[in-house]
Amino acid sequence: MTQHFTLRLAQSRMLAPSVRHLAFARTDDQPFAFTPGQFLQIHFAYADGKPTKRSYSVATVAARHGAAVDLIEIAVSYVPGGAASALFTHLEDGGTVEASGPYGRFVLGEQDANRRYVLIATGTGITPYRAMLPQLAAQMRARAVEAVLLYGARSESELLYGAEFEAFAAAHASFRFVPCFSRGARAQPRAHDRLGYVQTVLPELAPDPGGDIAYLCG
Repeated sequence: MTQHFTLRLAQSRMLAPSVRHLAFARTDDQPFAFTPGQFLQIHFAYADGKPTKRSYSVATVAARHGAAVDLIEIAVSYVPGGAASALFTHLEDGGTVEASGPYGRFVLGEQDANRRYVLIATGTGITPYRAMLPQLAAQMRARAVEAVLLYGARSESELLYGAEFEAFAAAHASFRFVPCFSRGARAQPRAHDRLGYVQTVLPELAPDPGGDIAYLCG
C-alpha cells in the first residue's frame, strides 16, 4: 500500500566518486514494507518553490524475504546542476526529506517457473537487484532456478555493491555475477570480469526466450 511519510537520514557513505548510499528511517518509527524491485519517490521543491519529485529504487537487503525493514536504503548519483543532487549533497545525518511509496512492478514473480533470471544493470540501476538477493536465495532453495547478473560499470571505482554481489555468488552456486568494465580492467581482474558494454557481453549468456526471464535497469 502506498504511503506518504517523512524520512530522517540515519547514515550515508560514498559508493563511488559521484554516487552516495543513503539509509533513512521513518520519523514515525514504523517499519517499511515493500517488494524487492520497487521504488519510492522523494518529494522536494525547486529553487523557485515549484514542487517536484524523484524516484529511487529501494536497495535495502531485508533479513529475510518478505520482512519489513527499519532502514530504507537508496543510491543517489550526483549530477552537476541537478536539483535532487543539490538536495542530497547538503543533506546531513539527522536531516529529513518527504517521501512516498512503495511503487512499481519491477519484481520477481512468486509463481515464476523459469529456468533462469537474466538481470542486467548499469550504474545505479543495480540497486533493485541488491534488494532482491534474499528472494533470489529463497527461490534457489525452493526450485532449480539460476540467476546471472550482468552489470555494466565504467571502472572498478564505479562497481556499486560489487563485493556484496561477489560474496553472494560465492555462497550460491546457482548465481553468477558478471561485471562489465567499459574503460579498462580492474587492478586485480577476476575470472568472471568482462571488458566492454553489457550489450556486447549479453550474447555470451545465450539468452533463451523459452527458459529465461530478463530484467533491465539502468
